[in-house]
Amino acid sequence: MLKNIDPIVGPGKYKSHMHSFYGSDAVTKDLPTTEELQKGCPSGENPNDLSVYWAPTLYHVKGDNYTEVNPFMFSTYYENMDKAEIPFPRDFHAVAGNASGKSQADVNENYTGITWWCDAGPEDRSNRPRAALPQVTCSAHIQAILRFPDCVDTADIRRYSYSAANGGKCPAGSKRMPQLRFSMRYDVRKHIPEGWSGPPPLKLACGEIGEGYCLHGDFINGWYDDAQQNLLKATDRRNWMRIDGAHGQGKAGSSCKPKDRDPTGGTSDYLTSVKMMTAN
Repeated sequence: MLKNIDPIVGPGKYKSHMHSFYGSDAVTKDLPTTEELQKGCPSGENPNDLSVYWAPTLYHVKGDNYTEVNPFMFSTYYENMDKAEIPFPRDFHAVAGNASGKSQADVNENYTGITWWCDAGPEDRSNRPRAALPQVTCSAHIQAILRFPDCVDTADIRRYSYSAANGGKCPAGSKRMPQLRFSMRYDVRKHIPEGWSGPPPLKLACGEIGEGYCLHGDFINGWYDDAQQNLLKATDRRNWMRIDGAHGQGKAGSSCKPKDRDPTGGTSDYLTSVKMMTAN
């Protein structure tokens, strides 16, 4: 789904920049609970994961035309399982990255891992800021990654942080969770068949043309409890483990078709979303 909402940062409003949503379709402008997400239909392959994930939409810009660049692949990975002490709490939600980022100084790659690159070359990150978009034509996909906080205050799940910011340990009162990572691959060759040299004619909905500094992501936990217990078994010796559960095998796919649960609210058009952001 594509819409100008952000139920974590701006709940109840249609005033966000454009986001692309993945996972449970039980998401609207209002912040949902884990239980509400589990009543939805998942767009992903794992029927045990009714979480919702979103990131700013990427556009190809040509004059006054903004064309959405759909990810060739949007993947979620859960890392450092051997260090996790607890599963994600029910109703847990988090934001990673800086939606207002305008330079490399606004991106803490040591924590968030944010970087853009050509996944099949050429490699140009030594010649530009690592969180900027590639300055050369990619032979295949543009890829970006983003890591989420992995510590949560068990007394107040709205308080979360990165263990990397605390010497690899969680602060007092917090517990270590699995670390979520977004991996997004975009095939821009059909949008820019002539290629590019320098800043590409691409922009995230939150930023400027040719920049990637404002990359960020949002997550609301919708995992079923039994599957989360299986998730915690995926230690570093069992990388790429399929997470099965009572609702099916981890790659069983969905038996339903996701839909927009608020079809008359908000917009999926970029220019309209810009107007709505500034409207009274």
